[in-house]
Parts: sequence; C-alpha cells; structure tokens
Amino acid sequence: MDEVLDLHQEDFDVTVEPGVTRKALNSYLRDTGLWFPVDPGADASLCGMAATSASGTNAVRYGTMRENVLNLEVVLADGSVFHTAGRGRRPRKTSAGYNLTNLFVGSEGTLGILTKATLRLYGIPESMVSAVCSFPSVQAAVDSTVQVLQAGVPIARIEFLDDVMIGACNRFNSLSYPVTPTLFLEFHGSSRSLEEQVSIAEEITRENGGSDFAWAEDEETRARLWKARHDAWYAAQALRPGCKAYSTDVCVPLSRLPQIIVETKEDLVRNNLTGPIAGHVGDGNFHCIMVLDPNDPDEVQRVHEFTDRLARRALAMDGTCTGEHGVGLGKRTLLREELGPQAMEVMQGLKATLDPRNLMNPGKVL
Repeated sequence: MDEVLDLHQEDFDVTVEPGVTRKALNSYLRDTGLWFPVDPGADASLCGMAATSASGTNAVRYGTMRENVLNLEVVLADGSVFHTAGRGRRPRKTSAGYNLTNLFVGSEGTLGILTKATLRLYGIPESMVSAVCSFPSVQAAVDSTVQVLQAGVPIARIEFLDDVMIGACNRFNSLSYPVTPTLFLEFHGSSRSLEEQVSIAEEITRENGGSDFAWAEDEETRARLWKARHDAWYAAQALRPGCKAYSTDVCVPLSRLPQIIVETKEDLVRNNLTGPIAGHVGDGNFHCIMVLDPNDPDEVQRVHEFTDRLARRALAMDGTCTGEHGVGLGKRTLLREELGPQAMEVMQGLKATLDPRNLMNPGKVL
C-alpha cells in the first residue's frame, strides 16, 4: 500500500496510501512545482506522521500534520471503513459537523488504522536563503525570534542550539561556530522578498546582540550552514562514545522559553547529566538529547526523573508535556495532569465508543 493515488495539482492536494513516505511523495511531486513541507527529520510514512501529529523544523511556516491533513480513510476496530471528511471530500476548509479528521490525527493508533490520507500541498519556493547567528544569551536569541515573527517575516525555519549542542556540533563536524546560543534560520520566497526578509532579520538580531551573522543562498552553502543542526543527534551521541541517546521534548508559550531552558540547563548540571538542547524556537518547542549509559541503573534513573521534572516544569508554565513526540506509554500520567479528569473522561468515552474491546494499540495514551 505505497501508491500515490490522486494528485490534483491545481487544487494543491494529494491522496496517498499508508506506505508512502515523505521523501517518496516529494520525489513523485518533483516535476509538478509542488511539495509537502512537513519534515520530522526521518523519512517517515505519511499516515504514520498523521497518526502521531508529526511536525518538525518547517512547522513555524507550514504548520504540523494537524493543519495539513484534509481527509482520512480509517478502518475502525469492528472492521468498518469510513472517511473523516466524507468520501472523496477535499475542501481547503469546512465547518460541517465535528472535526473527525483531527480526532484521528495524533491518536497514535488507539482509535483506528489510517489507510489513506489526503494532504495539503504547497508551491516550491522560488528561492531559499539560510542564515546562522550567535547570541550572548538564550534570552537574546528568543527575543530575536519573537521580534522576527512580530515583524511579519514569513520565516520558514528558525532553530535554536544551546552552547553545549553547538560545541558538540563543532567537534563532530569540524566547524568553528562560536560556542554560544545560536539560531539557524531559513527564508522562502521570491528573490526580491528574500532580500527584505533577510535585511529585517539581520537588523533585529543585531539589535539583540547577535553576531557572526552569516547567510547563504546557493544550495551547497546552505547545506553547509545547516549541517550543525541536521547532525545534532549524532553530535550529541559523540559527546560520550559508547553511550546511547534518548530524546525528550516539551513545548511552552514563547515568552516562557528562556526561563524553562535556563532552569533545565541548571537541572542538568546539578544532576551531572549530559543533555544538549535543540529546539524549534519559533514554536516554543525544544528537545533535550540525553546521552546516557544504559548499563548504569543510577544514571538511567536520574534521566527518567529529569524528564519528569522537565515535563512538569513545562506544565507549570502553561505548556504541554510533549510538543512532537507524543504520549505513548511514558507520558500517560503527565497527560492526565495536563488535561485534567474531565478531558480524560471524554477521551476515554471516545475510545470506548470506537474501540469497546480495546483492540487498537491497547494501553497507549490512556
């Protein structure tokens, strides 16, 4: 089940079977002038991305899967098949009935099996420009992010690496970025609009103490600029050869991002843990890539306790215990704390109605 079924170029949408991956779809679309921008990093299947409400570095501009799924074909626990927006429907917007599509986006396989997805497509930008800039503090980097967004710059990607992560990336890739909080930015648009976007962003970053602002338009130089961000996982692992990496994530309102990152870094130092930070700063979402020895029970316990504290710190700041990675088994208790008993009862009622025998991914989420 890995076919691209229906492409409507003039309507900017496509229907795919569950085996179609993100890269396979974009390869199929290569000569149409269209692309599907949601990029979680891995070459994931698109129905899997819908089931987990995946997002990634482009979400600040193009949204998550939740904003980019128009319709789903779903097989329910009793074997019946239905379409969440009606068979063959693919309007850009609707106010008809309950939003069943988004009920299944992010349901992590607990309500039904997704067998087709109709997705929103976008025109491939005429030009792309990437930039990197170093900052004296986390606060300065986040202030720049907020001001760039407030200025109406339609930024496509704005990624944050803390000093530990950028140092790891320097060593791993033989780079020479200043070992300070760093933003990686990407702009999409026409050549003329990009000049204005880059000019505004550069002015804002300089006003916030940003330095070493470098930007590039050709693909090779852009790839070199972004290499540190793309290899962050491997760079973090290389900090402790022979150890394993474990990533957690939370998401908070943008204004709380500096505080939670500073408190999290203090927590890491206090508990002698290795956890460089990378984040989708335009969304208030960040990851700690925990590097640990899985054969050290004490360290494993300290990492689990740290991740619980991190999630509860995010909840205390009006955020969520997971911006991207989902609930699964590990964050079920945190989900109850986040949503409260009434919301959990509603979710349990939906689960009982759609899957009364608890066949679909039993034990997960709820």
